[in-house]
Parts: sequence; structure tokens; C-alpha cells
Amino acid sequence: MSWYRNTVWFVKGLREYTRGGYESASKHFNPADVEVDVAGRSFLVTGANSGIGKATAKEIARRGGTVHLVCRNKERAEVAKEEIVTETGNQNIFLHIVDISNPKEVWKFAEKFRNEHKLNVLVNNAGCMVNNRELTEDGLEKNFATNTLGTYILTTALLPLLEKEADARVITVSSGGMLVQKLNISDLQSENGTFDGTMVYAQNKRQQVVLTEQWAKAHRNIHFSVMHPGWADTPAVRSSMPDFYEKMKNYLRTEAEGADTVVWLAVSAEATQLPSGLFFQDRQPVATHLPLASTHSPPEDEEKLMEVLEEFSQKFRSTSPG
Repeated sequence: MSWYRNTVWFVKGLREYTRGGYESASKHFNPADVEVDVAGRSFLVTGANSGIGKATAKEIARRGGTVHLVCRNKERAEVAKEEIVTETGNQNIFLHIVDISNPKEVWKFAEKFRNEHKLNVLVNNAGCMVNNRELTEDGLEKNFATNTLGTYILTTALLPLLEKEADARVITVSSGGMLVQKLNISDLQSENGTFDGTMVYAQNKRQQVVLTEQWAKAHRNIHFSVMHPGWADTPAVRSSMPDFYEKMKNYLRTEAEGADTVVWLAVSAEATQLPSGLFFQDRQPVATHLPLASTHSPPEDEEKLMEVLEEFSQKFRSTSPG
């Protein structure tokens, strides 16, 4: 069935995920949804020095929010921060240098952040697509460490902070690529078979959808959502998917178009009128499975994913300083 899933997903992508898809969908947007003042609210955006993350941070800053940029590369992050401050006039932009693929570092950051700041909205945007199997210093496969475990640790570590606030939200930037993957809990670190970075990334993105659904059930007073930004022209796409980029570069969305639904989910009152735990594309909840694609998982697999990630998480917490 994988050929079927891949073909249906790509045809769907050509129609909906490109710039043309955004232009068509945006005709039905209500501009007033995002014309809001969020001064006094605190937002944390990971992977905020480029692409969707930077575009999101910039739009939130324009609306007066306090924005915490969580980035891996200090030099690029400082340039991004300066650009955001200059373009928006918002001085309440703070920088934190954290490698989301390093679970000990994520724990250390989150515990410090919890003691020093408030948080209304968490945007899990940081991600990577490594095309050859690569291990972190902790022996973790790098895509899994960044996209899944890092997202899990940061979110669960910051839940106590979010629980304190009214209208708390968690938004995770996933991908439509997850539609071609069924949750596979037997090989979370891609140790078996031929390594395909694109499919590993897609599996991680399916895992993020499951995480969002599970968190939404467990934490009723926080609004969780996960979204697909469409196919956007970002540095990550150019570096990780050069062949795809060359074929599609004239049809890709801008970074701001890719970030539009993240911003809508982060600031609009309308987003939280919809149930928690949904998957969004162009400001609308959409299905998490293609028709006839056989990607549904039994509930016990989804629960097992949460258990395994919690075990991983606590293992690294016990060895982290602070």
C-alpha cells in the first residue's frame, strides 16, 4: 500500500500544499481572526532563527507578544532576533540557545525557564531531516531525537507552566508527509532495514500527531493542535530535499504563507473554539489519514508510544544537571 499512499499524498500535495493551494484557501480566511493584540502574553517558538519558526515569531512580535526564540545556532539566532526587533519594533524578544536533539539540554533549559518566566503558548517548530542515519552524542537517531523526543520532553516539561495560565496553547508544526506513515513503535530509532530520511521524518511527524491527540485527552485546560504548513520555500527544504526543491521551487509557498496557520492557532480566538487535538491545514481541521491508506493504529500502540517516550525522557532527566 505504500505506493498508493505516496501517490495519493503527492497528488493531494500538488493541489493543496503549493502556493496555489494557499491562495485558494486564503480567499475564505477572515483577516480579523489574526488582527489581535497579544501584549502581555508569552510565546515560546523553537527553531525560530529561520523558515516557518522565524516567520511565526515575527508575526507574533508584530502583535505585541513577548517572544522567546529557542534556537540551536547562536550566530544565526542573534541575526534573527535583531531582524525581528528591527522590523516589528517589539523589544520583548528573548533568545535561548538550546539543541532540541540533546535531551539533557532540553530538560536543563525547561527547568530553568519554568523558574524564570511565564508561558501562554508553546510552538514546537524545530525539526530536522537527516538523510543518512546519524547518532547524537547520546546514541539517539538524530531525526527521532529532534522531532519526537525533543518535542516530547520540552512540551511535558513546560506543561506545569502552561497549566497556570488562561487560554494556554501548544502548537506543533508537523507535515502532510505523515499521511504516508502508520505509527511504528517497534523501530523508533530506525535501526532496521534501509534508512530513508524522508520516510523517517514522515514517521516522526505521524508521531507528533499522536502526541498531540494524547496530550489533548490528558490535559483538558490546554488547547493542543498540530498542523501542516504546506510545501514552503524554507532553508530546511532547500538543504534536506534538494531534488524536490528544484522540481517544485516555482510552486512553493513563502515562509509567511507556511506560518499563517501557526499564527492563527497561536493568537486567534476562533482556533480554540474548535476541539483540542486536531490536525490543521490552512486554518481548517483536516483528516489525519488518507482514504484506504491503512495508516490507523490500535489505541494500545499510541499509548505505548507515550510510555516509551516517558521512559526515554526520565532517563535523561535523571542525568541532567539542575
